[in-house]
Amino acid sequence: MARSLSFFSEYNFFVHYKPGKTNTFADALSRRSDYDPRMALSRQATQDDNEDDRCATCVPLNLTRVTPELCLNDEIVAAYANDPDYADIIAYLRAPSDAALGALSRTKREHIQRYSIDGDLLLSIIDKSDAPRTVIANDLDLRARIIHEYHDAPIGGHLDREKTFAAVSLDFFWPHMYKRVHNWARTCKICQRVNPSPSSQAPLRPLTIAAEAWRSF
Repeated sequence: MARSLSFFSEYNFFVHYKPGKTNTFADALSRRSDYDPRMALSRQATQDDNEDDRCATCVPLNLTRVTPELCLNDEIVAAYANDPDYADIIAYLRAPSDAALGALSRTKREHIQRYSIDGDLLLSIIDKSDAPRTVIANDLDLRARIIHEYHDAPIGGHLDREKTFAAVSLDFFWPHMYKRVHNWARTCKICQRVNPSPSSQAPLRPLTIAAEAWRSF
């Protein structure tokens, strides 16, 4: 269209409307039968009345903030029982007592205010301004599955380690998460094939300053 407009801009012309019944040389594009309103009405009238009235609806999806819906609650809760680092914390939060608090280590007692219980899930809040995050027990398979959903899944998009860590840490927490996400993204075969390798910039090589006039290098 831009090429046509550029071509016709070199001419001075006037556009006059010509009714279709007098236009005997109309091209096929301007006379498409499926654009005829009468044909559209006839197709609408012949539709089956018994057809289900429900139809698909397009829903906008914001990919900048997509949280994978993981059916992991049962696995997360079951993993707490096998992790002594969190089993005693959950026991204290369910039934607070001086004896249960004294059974905790000194480090756990200092950070016990970070934890809370939501149903069967253990939540952690490092800063008061942050949203609570689900604590993941020391289960390597469970942690790998979560990283897989946030990095390798179609909605993950194989983001780099910083963006993947930001997405995972927004919903979950476990110690040394950044190191695990870093190793995962670094060893991802798809990322290695697709992402370009960093190329070192060649050093500058300035020309030698001429010692006298009319001399070139």
